[in-house]
Amino acid sequence: MTDQDKKMDIPPQHQDHQPGSEQQMTPRPMAEMKNYKGSGKLQGKIALVTGGDSGIGRAASIGFAKEGANVVVAYLDEHEDAKEVQRLIEAEGRECVTIAGDIGSEEFCRRMIDTAISKFGRLDILVNNAAQQYPQDSITDISEEQLVKTFRTNIFSMFFTVKAAMPHLKPGARIINTTSVTAYRGSPQLLDYSSTKGAIVAFTRSLAKALVSKGILVNGVAPGPVWTPLIPASFSEDKVDSFGEQAPLGRAGQPDEIAPCYIFLASEDSSYMSGQVLHPNGGDVVNG
Repeated sequence: MTDQDKKMDIPPQHQDHQPGSEQQMTPRPMAEMKNYKGSGKLQGKIALVTGGDSGIGRAASIGFAKEGANVVVAYLDEHEDAKEVQRLIEAEGRECVTIAGDIGSEEFCRRMIDTAISKFGRLDILVNNAAQQYPQDSITDISEEQLVKTFRTNIFSMFFTVKAAMPHLKPGARIINTTSVTAYRGSPQLLDYSSTKGAIVAFTRSLAKALVSKGILVNGVAPGPVWTPLIPASFSEDKVDSFGEQAPLGRAGQPDEIAPCYIFLASEDSSYMSGQVLHPNGGDVVNG
């Protein structure tokens, strides 16, 4: 598929509920890894992906399945999206368990991990991917409630989930955290969101050093503009209409283009990497 094929005509649209539903998007994201050919890189592994029902999380979950992994998909309340990704994973001959809840709750994060261990007996790959964002024109418009909610969902959840997973992660396990290009170039309308994404970069680097002696590798992925449900659920119709055009490649990315970064970081191909961040961002040159 050529770059031109991936450049979609995105009509104005908006969803009122975060983090958004893939079912309601026009056009639907390319998030099923239809052209990806697995080679057994993750054969028999167990992965847990937060926000795995749609967008980048969906593509990564399906990619893991194509490489031989069974997957636990955690999501908020987009039940139809979760059923669809479960169907797609099972179509690859792998097992999929879905679990719904708010990752801003430490109790739910413990329950996610317990679900994975109860079903599969172990956990090899943990992907902290779920996030929310609430654009505001000024810092004075960011309420305490919004600030706390954004930080609880985007960064507190990673602490909660890793804490719960630690007793079960063995040498060779992988932790992959989703940050964002906004952590590096900033975003004037996403002050709290970009701040959490910067915190995720520091968390990734620090956790990598903390766990290196245990043989657990920790890395991150910092996508640029990607066509996922979070976009119409976050922005006004006119901003959605032009979404991604600011990228040097002139278009939004597709989840299928981002997922191979997660597959690489989850596999033995990345065995000499920890504390690093990959940048699939459409050509936006960033520092760090």
